[in-house]
Formats: sequence, C-alpha cells, structure tokens
Amino acid sequence: MPSFVVLLGGSLIPTSRLLAQVRGSRAIAADGGMAHAEALGLEPELWVGDFDSAGPDLQLAFAHVPREVHPTDKDLTDGELAVRAALARGADRLILVGALGGQTDQTLAHLLLGVRLLREGVPTLLSSGLEEAHPLVPGRFVLDLPPGSRLSLLPLGGFGGLSIRGVHWPLASAEVPLGSTRTLSNLATGAVEVELASGYGVLVAYPEPATL
Repeated sequence: MPSFVVLLGGSLIPTSRLLAQVRGSRAIAADGGMAHAEALGLEPELWVGDFDSAGPDLQLAFAHVPREVHPTDKDLTDGELAVRAALARGADRLILVGALGGQTDQTLAHLLLGVRLLREGVPTLLSSGLEEAHPLVPGRFVLDLPPGSRLSLLPLGGFGGLSIRGVHWPLASAEVPLGSTRTLSNLATGAVEVELASGYGVLVAYPEPATL
C-alpha cells in the first residue's frame, strides 16, 4: 500500500530529514500547497482545491497536473479534500507537509485531523520541516528523533496511563489531564517510546539538538 504526501499551504523548510521522509512517496497538492512540490522534489499526481490561493504563475508551471476543482463555497477545506483523494487512491500512510504554522485555526484543525486519521488506522505525520507533529492514540509508538531534540506532548483529550522512555524526563503510567503543561519541553536521549492507555493528543517535536 502506498505512502502519500499531501502538500498544504503552511510553512515549509525542506530539511534533509523531511526530504528523506517524503522520498519515494506519491503526492497530491491542495491549492497553494503546490508551491512546495519543487522544493521537495515531488511531482504531484493530482491538484485539488478551489484554486483561490494558487496564483497564475503557479497554475502555469503545473498546468500539466490533473485537477480536481471544487467551489469556494464548500463544507471541507482543500486540505481535507486532498486527504480524501489520497485515501481513495489507497494511501496507508500520510505525510501532511505545510500543515503547521500560519493560522492557528488551520494548524489545530490539521492536528485534530491527524488524530482522527490515526484512529481510523492511517498513521499520519504533520511537518513544516523544522517542526513535526505525531498524533497519539492508545497504543505504543516509537519515534526516531535525533538525540537532543526538543519535544512536547499535548493532551488534547487528556492522557491516561502515559509512559515515556528515551527522554531526559521519563514518565511511567502518568495521568495528564486536558490543559496540563506537565508534558511540555522534554528532550530526546535516543529513540523515544510512548505508551498510552487512554485519551489522545499529539507529540510535537523539533528534530534539532537542544541544550539542557
């Protein structure tokens, strides 16, 4: 089953880590997110949206890409429509590039979309290059982060039975209620292992070495 990159219109720094993460993936662009295609070395197979944020130069440069045109007056964002298109093509893993930064409402919506996708069995990474978010639901997750990376766990639905290993400040079977800042600003010491018994949220990581 294929991995898909969905190009969204948020911030992007094409780091070597992000380039490695997207390499070999199929891609779908959402409106102005097509502007990230060249920097990531991707050739999207579909361009989705109402095209209100894709300027004429961008539309000319990628005129050869098939389009799925939607009206401006619609119930879903161009990004979610692009995600649906990827799932319809059999995506079993998604990377939402340009999902972070910019408007707070868009960023939070993307984080919650990532949680929903993981609940539905589709692992999803959200990234701007310098910042990446990993949705968390009950289960065990191992993340390959460079030692010294700063990371925070956001309990969007509270965390029950949360254990974190491979970090400077580990936890074992902790209860972290909605709105708590207890799990902000930790540091990776190696592979980060997270176990969650109940609740949901996201792990936000900055995969650049930090200092204590």
